[in-house]
Amino acid sequence: MTAVATTPRFKANVHEALTDVRLQGAMTFARNFAGRRAAAAERLPEFEALRDSARAIKDHTLAHLDLYLEAYERKVVESGGHVHFAEDAEAARKIVVGLCKGLGAKSVTKGKSMISEEIGLNAAIEAAGIEAVETDLGEYIIQLRHETPSHIIAPAIHVTARDVEQDFRKAHRELPPERDLSRPEQLLGEARGVLRAKFLAADAGITGANFLIAETGASVIVTNEGNGDLTQILPRAHIVIASIEKIVPTLEDAAQLLRVLARSATGQDASVYTTFSTGPRRAGDPDGPSEYHVVLLDNGRSAMLGGEFEDMLRCIRCGACMNHCPVYQAVGGHAYGWVYPGPMGAVLTPSLIGVAEGGQLPNASTFCGRCEEVCPVRIPLPKMMRHWREREFARGLSPAPQRFGLGAWAFFAARPALYRFATGLAARALHLAGRRKGRFASAPLAGGWTRYRDLAAPQGATFQSRWRAKNGAVK
Repeated sequence: MTAVATTPRFKANVHEALTDVRLQGAMTFARNFAGRRAAAAERLPEFEALRDSARAIKDHTLAHLDLYLEAYERKVVESGGHVHFAEDAEAARKIVVGLCKGLGAKSVTKGKSMISEEIGLNAAIEAAGIEAVETDLGEYIIQLRHETPSHIIAPAIHVTARDVEQDFRKAHRELPPERDLSRPEQLLGEARGVLRAKFLAADAGITGANFLIAETGASVIVTNEGNGDLTQILPRAHIVIASIEKIVPTLEDAAQLLRVLARSATGQDASVYTTFSTGPRRAGDPDGPSEYHVVLLDNGRSAMLGGEFEDMLRCIRCGACMNHCPVYQAVGGHAYGWVYPGPMGAVLTPSLIGVAEGGQLPNASTFCGRCEEVCPVRIPLPKMMRHWREREFARGLSPAPQRFGLGAWAFFAARPALYRFATGLAARALHLAGRRKGRFASAPLAGGWTRYRDLAAPQGATFQSRWRAKNGAVK
């Protein structure tokens, strides 16, 4: 029941995305995030220092993750809550479904959670005969469309307003067919009205967590709609599901991270709602759940600790890397074929489901470095994508022509004199062949490039030969 990966057919997914006119029109909205983030960072003089601090907080936590997990569990138990540890997706599903059955739940409301997408939680809940209702507007829209998120903070970014109107008319048949849904505020109002009844009827509420605070045992969610608050306050039980790296040591640490999260994600100084939940309702509390459960998921994270990909566990799921990635903006999130798209998905996906399944994704990068440049916790994404490319090549998983080409290049690169001779000969030959037009519309062994763009003809000499002529012999 975990999310089905189509990552092995990434190239086919990309072709479909590039030729989908509706998708290409919808994806123009994604380009707005970059300007908003830049403006938000400019308004905060200490933004770069905060990024350094955020990186240090996450690195410290990961170095002592076991201790902070134990401290967090103690605090949750002290507050009257329960902590459940899940080694993998199957264990997490069983725990959550078991909790819902124990409540006699007939319906649950859900806040946006990429972890629930990762483990296929909705399908498991529904298979148990329980209705699962997404309450984040974007998640609600894609649930009606039977789709997965295409962005980690804007799950329906690939959908147009016209698409939403059609989906609402199809799903909300009890409403007057003549109603006007031509404006976004009307769509929002209709979703609010439909979901209000779901909030009131839910027996359990399930949320993710942006942070889990070891010092207090609190879970933190940030939203712009308030649906997360209604999800965790109104039902009889609040179930938090989060991966183990969401732990931070103190309330002050969480506050530091919150200062870079919204600015990096949506360009806001702060999200509209930042909600801290600590245990079930206490005597005298006017509202809140009578039960509070936290499900902590590993699902491959602990195997990343101490290795080449540990830095990926710093990720705070802001989406800045994909908001600035030219590849993501061209093809959208579904082309990546699993839960996590963009540069962060290109590193995290093979870490969680294996390089055999997700190995094509690290190749979906121009290595322009924009993802690392804007990451609020300074994750070296290009370096880690390079590591995955190396592993894919070492295991013989990359295409045979690519392995042959790299092998041939390595042979020449290990013999500098032969390399200079061969590249010089090739540069002169291509210069002569292309000097009339200055470019090639097609070229042997370069079809993947010339299918979409011309290949410039060399000017007749290699960079090394020009350098040698200007500065002396190359050693």
